[in-house]
Amino acid sequence: MASSSSSLYEVLGISMSASGHEIKAAYRRLARMCHPDVVAMNQKEMSTTEFMKIHAAYSTLSDPDKRANYDRDLFQRRHPVGFSSALSSAAMASISSFSGGYNYKGNWETDQCW
Repeated sequence: MASSSSSLYEVLGISMSASGHEIKAAYRRLARMCHPDVVAMNQKEMSTTEFMKIHAAYSTLSDPDKRANYDRDLFQRRHPVGFSSALSSAAMASISSFSGGYNYKGNWETDQCW
């Protein structure tokens, strides 16, 4: 399925801009194929390992706070230290002021019912 160096997005087979609904749909589709209870006996061990990767990816990406932290870490791994120095100090100030102060504590899935 996915190597250990792949991103959680690649594990689920989705883009980084995927919505919560797309994340859940990808997880359910993969869980139906890889869950140890639905595969043949000779594939259970490999299936268990893959299912654990899929579940870990879903657990991280379905939680908005965990996803934001993961995305931040992923961005920093893909853009080494020199990237932030290329941004102007005004741009860095606007980025840091945008993310500061907002601390969402609700459930994003149920809060979408307007």
